Amino acid sequence: MRAGMGLVIAMSQTNTSETLGFQTEVKQLLHLMIHSLYSNKEIFLRELVSNASDACDKLRFEAIDRPELLEGDGETAIRVGFDKTARTITISDNGIGMTRDEAIANLGTIARSGTREFFQQLTGDKQKDAQLIGQFGVGFYSSFIVAQKVTVVSRRAGLPADQAIRWESAGDGEFTISAAEKAGRGTDIILTLREDEDDFLSSWKLRDILRRYSDHISVPILMKKEEWDAEKSEQVTRDEEETVNQASALWTRSKSEITDEQYAEFYKHVAHDFEEPLAWSHNRVEGRSEYTQLLYVPRRAPFDMWDRNKKHGVKLYVKRVFIMDDAEQLLPGYLRFVRGVIDSADLPLNVSREILQESRDVRAIREGSAKRVLSLLEDLAENRKDDYATFWTEFGQVLKEGVGEDAANLERILKLLRFASTQDGTPAQTVSLADYVSRMKEGQDKIYYVTAETFAAASSSPHLEIFRKKGIEVLLLTDRVDEWMLSFVNEFDGKPLTSIAKGGLDLGALADEEEKKQQDEVSEELKPVVERLKAALGEAVKDVRVTFRLVDSPACVVVDQQDMSQHLQRLLKAAGQAAPESRPILEINPGHPLIARVRQAGDADFGQWARLLLDQALLAEGASLEDPAAFVRSMNSLLLSQAS
Repeated sequence: MRAGMGLVIAMSQTNTSETLGFQTEVKQLLHLMIHSLYSNKEIFLRELVSNASDACDKLRFEAIDRPELLEGDGETAIRVGFDKTARTITISDNGIGMTRDEAIANLGTIARSGTREFFQQLTGDKQKDAQLIGQFGVGFYSSFIVAQKVTVVSRRAGLPADQAIRWESAGDGEFTISAAEKAGRGTDIILTLREDEDDFLSSWKLRDILRRYSDHISVPILMKKEEWDAEKSEQVTRDEEETVNQASALWTRSKSEITDEQYAEFYKHVAHDFEEPLAWSHNRVEGRSEYTQLLYVPRRAPFDMWDRNKKHGVKLYVKRVFIMDDAEQLLPGYLRFVRGVIDSADLPLNVSREILQESRDVRAIREGSAKRVLSLLEDLAENRKDDYATFWTEFGQVLKEGVGEDAANLERILKLLRFASTQDGTPAQTVSLADYVSRMKEGQDKIYYVTAETFAAASSSPHLEIFRKKGIEVLLLTDRVDEWMLSFVNEFDGKPLTSIAKGGLDLGALADEEEKKQQDEVSEELKPVVERLKAALGEAVKDVRVTFRLVDSPACVVVDQQDMSQHLQRLLKAAGQAAPESRPILEINPGHPLIARVRQAGDADFGQWARLLLDQALLAEGASLEDPAAFVRSMNSLLLSQAS
């Protein structure tokens, strides 16, 4: 038994059979399944046939280097049958099969990240929970929607007939596994139906489901032929088999021959998703590299989208032969949410992940596929705005990574980005850079933004005060990836992106000459208090200066244009990484009553007033104070001195 599988032995073990307990998460999942979570019960057959197809694909791939696995029979197939008397449905394949350990790992546990978070999101609302389970993708367990008992008999290709295994469960928290004999390689799944599921014991019903959901499967799905017997006035089953599906890879067909429903069903098969895709692109590319791509944008992000160890990618085929799942080298990392198939006519059948990293053909596929996905997203953004809003909510942070990863497509990616802004005052990220530029005020020559940890912190930043007063829109950036992304962006449409929390404020033509003259006069008048503040704060600040960016706040902190922002420093420290120390610049608002009070302070408490201004400004920026207790003592002392 493998360690770390989350299994427990529920009763004594013998040489041939043992009873094991399901992983806790599987028990929860089975409980939901058995209580009819899905309104569409038919999907159990689609999921089992999809798994059987994957098993046949994996056999063909492994047989490239080990042809003996085919055992003299290279033709793979899936067989579906039923027995009315026994009330069973059987789905059989002659694919790769499973060993005992593989059966325990694949059928007894859910070995994927995000499991705990997944179950925490279940609400008890059947419709919403069904969508979540579909997003989680646990097809085998859908068997228990219709079955009171599931039996799996499997033999790994290449093993002798007496090394098969028999797995059985009633979905009650335990399963048994024992040794078995099986003449042919592959897997048989026998479902013993619940009392109220007899509708599925029908050739017509099963064929209808298979043609509707599994027509795209490239492996033949066989059922025994049924014919009408005029003498008996009933359907009679013959020993002869016939193929139920088209049995040709969907991506090899002409687009004109494929319906939207077939595209959607193929996506569910290839992505193991229960929801329909948001969009797709199907193309045959000829030229330096010849390949076919069928790429999908999912409607929802998977639970393991941010798992660093999880491989995310499309399925790779070479001349219609399955090579590998999750071939992440075929798309750049920022498009890892894309699902689908790429079938190359140029790559060798024995291609490995290492070869993929160095192949010139793969680079051409990668570049062409990235451009195709970006075109698909551009079409969504232009013509299906609601769908693009859905995409952005799910995958926007991932797409932002492309700004730093794909210089060749930088302009296209920038046009696809969306942000919150002061224009509508909501957290919704709906504003494009093109939208912003189109609304810029006359004389404005910069795109202004502010970064913060939350929308509330960004929208209440004191740096926004002068911009609100003058009616200038500011982008509010709150995603963790934003600071990193901005290090790769200098401008958009000829307009530099400028942080309102960096450097001295320069509104250019937006500040009239009379304002500038008054500001110069006020700055000169406040020179003495600025010098006193510098002396009082010492090494705590890089500089102190007068600012006219503030309206309601007495002070704020900024950093020099070349220095790392305070927000990015906090992010790096929170991630356990070293961040270069850069001291803040304190800017004071000459028109605020508190600054007038500081100007009048005597030498005895001026230092406390100076520190209070700095600490308040740091707190407004979302920073943590090095000595919060000292801040409280100082504030209390000043409050008491004013009261007296």
